[in-house]
Amino acid sequence: MKNHENLQDTLSFYNIDCQNSFYISTGESIFKFPEKPFRMDYYAFCICTQGEIDLKINTIKYKISVGSLFCSAPSTIVHFLNATNDFQMQLVFFEKNFLLTNISDPFIIEKMGLFQKDLYSIVNTSKKNTEVLLDIVEKLKEKEINRGVFTQQIIRTLIFYLLLEITEIIQNTNPNTIAGNDSQINLYLRFNKLIQKNILKQKSVQFYANLLCISNKYLIEVTKKTTGKTPHQILDESLLKEAFVLLGNPELSVSEIAYKLQFNSISAFGRFFKKQTTISPSEYRSGKK
Repeated sequence: MKNHENLQDTLSFYNIDCQNSFYISTGESIFKFPEKPFRMDYYAFCICTQGEIDLKINTIKYKISVGSLFCSAPSTIVHFLNATNDFQMQLVFFEKNFLLTNISDPFIIEKMGLFQKDLYSIVNTSKKNTEVLLDIVEKLKEKEINRGVFTQQIIRTLIFYLLLEITEIIQNTNPNTIAGNDSQINLYLRFNKLIQKNILKQKSVQFYANLLCISNKYLIEVTKKTTGKTPHQILDESLLKEAFVLLGNPELSVSEIAYKLQFNSISAFGRFFKKQTTISPSEYRSGKK
């Protein structure tokens, strides 16, 4: 099965033909999920309304149940595991360019504090909060069906409204983990964006520092203040996510994956993977997780 690289490709897996830059689900039960980890290259908001599901997000396992909110940014790696037969979830997907039309700050979504774990958040919320969010989703559905001259502008506004409500819920549940002044946050977000674009080609901290026109030392200072991690740790995490996605493609051999990830040998890739996960790439593929 191929790795889904954009909104339309992902929705086509569910036999949904969507030519828009956004998608609002029906909320009905989902009976089929991708079997392998896949990369979501769009923003997503999901809320569980019935049943439960086990899934991995960026290699960490979670149980999603009624009232669970899941928000993610592009490049999040998702792996669906087990779901109950009655599992239902409301989904809103959208591409960044759609939401940011006529907005000058390219990182406005990230600065809202939606993503407590760099690229995603999962929180459990009250029935009252769930009803507020589902009411906005219903308005989105209605506006998508009853189209008019200003439909896209209204949908864009409603999605912003939805994100702000989610942000308030998240901030009341957990304090924001990203700290630092605005210029440092901007720099970190630029660094993160460059990683998403270049990780399959470059894993050198110096490469990214050069693109940002700053020293390695200052990049370390920025990432430590904003996330508590070094640039090298952030690069390793991104590289590992890509490894999981590629290992989910049975058409690629381990040696081909090592080559795609710019390792100079299979053994070097194996050492990296085992250091991060405690198992080898082959063991991961065989299901020893």
